[in-house]
Amino acid sequence: MQKDAEILVEVTRNGVVESRHRGHLAIVDGDGNKLTTLGNEKAVTFIRSSAKPFQVLPFLLSGGAEKFGFDEADIALACASHSGEEIHTEKVKKMLEKIGLDESYLKCGAHLPFNETVAEQMIREGKSPTAIHNNCSGKHAMMLAFAKHLGASLENYIEETHQVQRAILKMVSNFAETPIQMIRTGIDGCSAPNFALSVEAMAKAIVKVVSPPDEFDASLKQACQAVVSAMTNHPELVGGTERLDTILMKASQGKIISKIGAEGVWVCGVLPSPQWKRGLGIALKIEDGDDRRARPVVAIELLKCLGILHQEDLKQYSPMPMRNRKGEVVSFARVSFDLRELFC
Repeated sequence: MQKDAEILVEVTRNGVVESRHRGHLAIVDGDGNKLTTLGNEKAVTFIRSSAKPFQVLPFLLSGGAEKFGFDEADIALACASHSGEEIHTEKVKKMLEKIGLDESYLKCGAHLPFNETVAEQMIREGKSPTAIHNNCSGKHAMMLAFAKHLGASLENYIEETHQVQRAILKMVSNFAETPIQMIRTGIDGCSAPNFALSVEAMAKAIVKVVSPPDEFDASLKQACQAVVSAMTNHPELVGGTERLDTILMKASQGKIISKIGAEGVWVCGVLPSPQWKRGLGIALKIEDGDDRRARPVVAIELLKCLGILHQEDLKQYSPMPMRNRKGEVVSFARVSFDLRELFC
């Protein structure tokens, strides 16, 4: 019988539980051993933007980054769900310039920047967002570069049958230990293909990035290291101001790579250390898709439990305070289980 999602977060107001968020969690080590789970680790859901560290790997393996002079910051932005701040949009423009294209080639669509200050300023100035502001524009610039490097079509680079997308699907299958024929695909918010995987498969996939297995050849290990270095050295590009990935990677000081995905998905690779010699892979799915209060609280408390963050780190986010219209703190979201009893 399939296991149900488990209550991970409770929102309380004056001691009364007002809301609950259920979900699934899996933690594996670098040898693929399952260390702990909550809910149903076999639950299948779309990995969404948490796939980006894997989506960039075929491009790196192809030699495209060297051909077009993509630097570490470009790789970080290819892995990003960015906030549309100037540091992001200007960098995407430069990525496109390096491959001799402009934003008219981007097929990701447009939306206002995730950063509310930037979005409000654009509205006040009467400016409309373009594809550059899309949080996935860095990934799409990378896909265009990959297509151009392969001599493939630039017009339909987001189609499942395109050479770029076939290479990405093969890479995801390899890292997730899931046969291609078992991976259902869907169209992501940015119009590119996305992949349905079990939560456990996501955890197994991300740990291979931070701790590549011995059977990986030297070039793939090098590509993984390039992703890790890019994300840990440029956390501000992976997310942005007050974004979870950036906050976590800055606070952990190079000990993790963190990548959120829409609908309450989060994957995290803990780099090898004396405590976790082969690293750890963590995958989380909040069942109701909550991105703003359940996911951050679980992520922060879990990393504290694992010793990646200190107890005093990020206290302003967990327990997460919620305020009324007067700005008073009236309720909190906090984890509803004792992580130390389960794992630590």
